[in-house]
Amino acid sequence: MTPGFTVIRDTTPAAAIPKGAVVAMGNFDGVHLGHRAVIAAALQMGRAHGQPALAVTFEPHPRSFFSPNSPQFRLTDEAGKLRLLAGTGLAGAVVMTFDKARAGTTAQDFIHHDLIERLGISGIAVGYDFHFGKGRVGSPSLLVSEAPRLGIEVDVQPHIDIAERPVSSSAIRMALAEGQIDDATAMLGGPWFVHGEVIHGEKRGRDLGYPTANIRLDKNCGLKHGIYAVRVGRGDQRLDGVASFGRRPTVDDNGAPLLETFVFDFSGELYGEICAVSFFGYLRGEVKFDALDALVTQMKRDESEARALLAGVRPISDLDRAIAF
Repeated sequence: MTPGFTVIRDTTPAAAIPKGAVVAMGNFDGVHLGHRAVIAAALQMGRAHGQPALAVTFEPHPRSFFSPNSPQFRLTDEAGKLRLLAGTGLAGAVVMTFDKARAGTTAQDFIHHDLIERLGISGIAVGYDFHFGKGRVGSPSLLVSEAPRLGIEVDVQPHIDIAERPVSSSAIRMALAEGQIDDATAMLGGPWFVHGEVIHGEKRGRDLGYPTANIRLDKNCGLKHGIYAVRVGRGDQRLDGVASFGRRPTVDDNGAPLLETFVFDFSGELYGEICAVSFFGYLRGEVKFDALDALVTQMKRDESEARALLAGVRPISDLDRAIAF
């Protein structure tokens, strides 16, 4: 996490919350270009007010609360979201627990209790389609109408379009589900990434000359199964590789989906480490080969194609989306 980035939760004492801050409010799943426009507006407002700018966000995602039995493909979990928010220049984030009590809070009570009394905000930036409060009655127009009486500034950001298509978390999920990595990257403003602990596998890749770092992704991950050109974040290191996400049809057609990454020119051990994997290109879909020799031949082609693709990608700095964990 970026030094100086403060995370405020429901249990944080009121005395520890900086009063007068400007906030950017949203769910911020993915922290995409639309979210970044809201954040940029809050940062600009904060500079004008001489106050820090914070994100206000909710965990778990409200959709998970209202539809607990429906699969929810999140672009970023809480840890990933906070790291991305920390990289935007915000001073911190207010993480509000979304539970039965908060779901039942009216929009007016949320404004007065959570935003004004507890946080003491001097301004707020939101996206044009953000709603809050019981029944989603709270809206940007409600904030604008209440602003003069509350003595706060409100900024409402319009939608961001790319190629005449609105940027949204839903559109990014759809792009990833279709293997359209370039489209997802454009809407996110950088590569989509996942992170997790490197676990032991069955060592089949090692036997074939392609040892892999294996990460079990969230069961609701909607990324298209297939082969990808990726970059691994390990501490301060950035390591290129080729990854397979799926069920490994040639050797284990019934297994749970697994992300298996072959890291180029690397001979160390990654077991037990938390690594981030960023996706730069979709190479092909999963294929079931009749023989392991054919699989190895294809893996060599995949490696060559991934190396060529990644050679054209600019180096990643610590401020990019592929933040190492």
